Amino acid sequence: MTATTTAPVAAPDLPAAGRRPSARLRAWATRAPLLPALIFMIVVTQLPFVATLVISFFDWNSLYPDARSFAGFENYREVLTDADLRKSVWTTILLTVAVVLASLVLGLLLALLLDRRFRGRGVVRTLLIAPFLVVPVAAALLWKHVLYNPEYGLLNGLLHYVGGPQPDWISNTPLLAVEAALVWQWTPFMMLIILAGLQSRDQQQIEAARVDGAGDWQIFVHLTLPHLRRYLELGALLGSIYIVQNFDAVFTITSGGLGTANLPYTVYQTFYQAHENGLASAAGVLVVIGSIVIATFALRVVSSLFREEVSRA
Repeated sequence: MTATTTAPVAAPDLPAAGRRPSARLRAWATRAPLLPALIFMIVVTQLPFVATLVISFFDWNSLYPDARSFAGFENYREVLTDADLRKSVWTTILLTVAVVLASLVLGLLLALLLDRRFRGRGVVRTLLIAPFLVVPVAAALLWKHVLYNPEYGLLNGLLHYVGGPQPDWISNTPLLAVEAALVWQWTPFMMLIILAGLQSRDQQQIEAARVDGAGDWQIFVHLTLPHLRRYLELGALLGSIYIVQNFDAVFTITSGGLGTANLPYTVYQTFYQAHENGLASAAGVLVVIGSIVIATFALRVVSSLFREEVSRA
């Protein structure tokens, strides 16, 4: 008598359509915790921007709310052709370029200093980062009253000690006064970005260059600077985004006078003093568009940095 064995019957494969709902549920389950944050960001950022965009197409003075009318692109034309607004755009460009370039150069020098080992490096690093942690309005007040004041300011006090002149810094060099305060505050930010780039260098490549007889200057020019190019670009782009939108220093130090009114301050002045809601909204939309363009380049630089780090790993 022979025993017969039967092969186990394989369970039929479920149709692909039967697995889709569970996959979709798992996908939604992973995204669900992010939905409150996404909704919050839309409510806080996108809805006000849409409202500003709509208002920018109206001739709307808040002193005469019943007289508002649809103006099309007239507000944008006025923003681009008005002499005061054009001047504020030019001031914004000068302010941004000067602050970003000066902050990058000083940040590079400080990063090269902190990349070396010396006693007390941690304390020095903390002190150098401190200006970036100060509230922007407090930093502007510090420069206006503690440093720039012609009667009791620190700068004139030092000049008086050596027998020098006693200038009124804000009245004589208003734009430079604003730029100096912003450079002081943003140099630590640039320093941190560049220091991260310095610490990510290939040390074996540097040691090989030293063995081949390369000096410090040759290593800096041919190895360090090419490696830091992406980090310098990232610092310049991120700094430009913030400086273009800067309002605190201009408002606090000069109140927009003496040719220091940048575009954000002009938007404030147009909205709160001239009560021209439509014109101020159009200028604000142009500021946002410019910031988005700069941010797009910044994101590309960040993505390229991530790709480089992943390829090294």
